[in-house]
Amino acid sequence: MLIAQISDLHISLPDSTNETLLRTSAHLARAVEHLNNFSPRPDVVLATGDLVERGHPDEYAILKRVLAPLEIPLYVIPGNHDARASLRAAFPDHPWSADGFLHYVVDRWPVRLIGLDTIVPGAPGGNMCSERLAWLDARLAEAPDRPTVLFMHHPPFVTGLQAMDAMGLDGKPGFAAVVARHPQVERIVCGHVHRPISRRLAGTVVSTCPSTAHQLNLDLPPSRQLALVMEPPACALHLWLGPEAGLVSHLSAIASGRPPLVLHDGERWLPAPHVPADFHPPG
Repeated sequence: MLIAQISDLHISLPDSTNETLLRTSAHLARAVEHLNNFSPRPDVVLATGDLVERGHPDEYAILKRVLAPLEIPLYVIPGNHDARASLRAAFPDHPWSADGFLHYVVDRWPVRLIGLDTIVPGAPGGNMCSERLAWLDARLAEAPDRPTVLFMHHPPFVTGLQAMDAMGLDGKPGFAAVVARHPQVERIVCGHVHRPISRRLAGTVVSTCPSTAHQLNLDLPPSRQLALVMEPPACALHLWLGPEAGLVSHLSAIASGRPPLVLHDGERWLPAPHVPADFHPPG
């Protein structure tokens, strides 16, 4: 099973800075093309929040239009820039929880998927409150033998990006305690920070995914700066190799348009002159 992850799409209205300067819709369209053409094609795509910029229904209409060519099942969860009511209306086919939070379980594949709602309306940070933790604990207890991936927007750890940690997740100790009780959690995948970061947590691995458009500059302590940088957008690919090998995660830079230089065709090493005419080394 191959799970693709995209995050922090930040789709906005045509006259917004996101569209005129950052070109978020164009970048998302490239991500869709990249995933459709990836071989092997992913079984599912997870979008880990901040799908739009202001939670406006018109933004979700644009989002749906850009995502329409995606030929892979898609599951989304909200980020702090999203609005629950508008997101629920835009994706009525999702098996949303009935308790008002936008979380749910997907049981279609060898790896069980649990989407979590970490948002606090009107605030940039998130929360895993007692109600949400009880829901997660119960869902994990339902299938203790099923390998499981949790996907959420706010990372449940301190990243070292101080500006982003100031708008991080409340309830981290309680969340870690729940996860530690359920060793079937293979991975926790997140967004929010527009950078690839990974660490150990509660007996599993947690990682964040870059944005499909703009990234945050890597400002480590003591810096408190928050700045954007147009580093190459990327998606994450989480490959389930079975119970023994487990889940392996990769980053895939979203299509540059340049073909790979094939060194070995699966049967033999290719001679050095076998270089495509349009291959250009970096630099």
